[in-house]
Amino acid sequence: MASSPARIVLSAEERTELSALVKPTAEHRMAARAKIVLAAARGDPNVEIAAGLGVSRETVRKWRGRYAAERLPGLGDRPRPGRPRRYTPVQVAEVKAIACSKPEDRDVPLARWSVREIARQAEAEHVAAVSPATVARWLRADKLRPWQVESWISPRDPDFAAKGGAVLDLYQRIWEGRELRDTEFVISADEKTGIQALRRVGANRPLAPGGPTRVESDYRRGGTVCYLAAMDVGSGEVMGVVDQTCGIAPFGRLVGEVMGREPYASAEKVYWVCDNGSSHRGANAQVRLQDAYPNAVLVHTPVHASWLNQIEVFFSILTRKALTGASFDNVDALTERILAFQDWYNLTAQPFNWTWDRAKLNQYLRRLGDISLAA
Repeated sequence: MASSPARIVLSAEERTELSALVKPTAEHRMAARAKIVLAAARGDPNVEIAAGLGVSRETVRKWRGRYAAERLPGLGDRPRPGRPRRYTPVQVAEVKAIACSKPEDRDVPLARWSVREIARQAEAEHVAAVSPATVARWLRADKLRPWQVESWISPRDPDFAAKGGAVLDLYQRIWEGRELRDTEFVISADEKTGIQALRRVGANRPLAPGGPTRVESDYRRGGTVCYLAAMDVGSGEVMGVVDQTCGIAPFGRLVGEVMGREPYASAEKVYWVCDNGSSHRGANAQVRLQDAYPNAVLVHTPVHASWLNQIEVFFSILTRKALTGASFDNVDALTERILAFQDWYNLTAQPFNWTWDRAKLNQYLRRLGDISLAA
């Protein structure tokens, strides 16, 4: 004869606890167990609870009985027997420490580790005899990828914080602590040098189902051009010129192209954000700019920090969308493509959703730990 279902009577506090477990964000298995108990507290028979939740009557009986005997702790999983751990937490930590170290510091003639080499080093150091697959699993748990390397340049400008903060403030329409007026504009400018006119010796293969477009890798060189561009940070519009070379004169041509049109010609101030390239470097560049255009202000990014210059984002878009894999018979065709893409881009141009600000710059510098913070 089957035993009677366990009777469930809930206090207000217990009902609140169980209700919290059935929210959409709760763990599925705990939510199912809580629903069983709540249905049992309403007096529903096991067969109806099982049908409503799509589980067996044995499952309903199990969790109903556990809750009646142990209350909420009874809904948790019991400890399960299994094979004891082969490696201690200390051994796991030591293997991860090898992965986070430089091979040369351990007298290993490598530039970076692989999981196989980490396993080999762990055995050589008498840490543990562990398989590469196990090492890979341990590293994956902490998202450690010692075989991946990314190039970067450490900040070396002693005024990195002040210069970088001033640029980022301009992107927020702030200059020297005050908000910019409607008659003030921010321009991000730079050169993209050495763009090659590559003529592919064979036609590219069109896209096919299940495969990518195939680009002919062999080419003949047809010369290079320099693309100088300026972007209005507030509108996203790009203005640019193409020249055979980069330098003071071509950059002056770009400035004239921008400053000769409205609203910049009659603006109260136009702030030009530039890196430290030779055509617009230092105090002399500022003097040249203001002699020609008294309402223009040159604002330099820190040295080796052209990534703070928004025009670099546009250059990346240009390269990916208009140049990579394309074929040009000569520099005239290349120039035509660059300027045509500029016009096409401006049809739908919008300001970038730039989220880096002075606060994030300070966080970045704190992580580096050796540069004073922006004011």
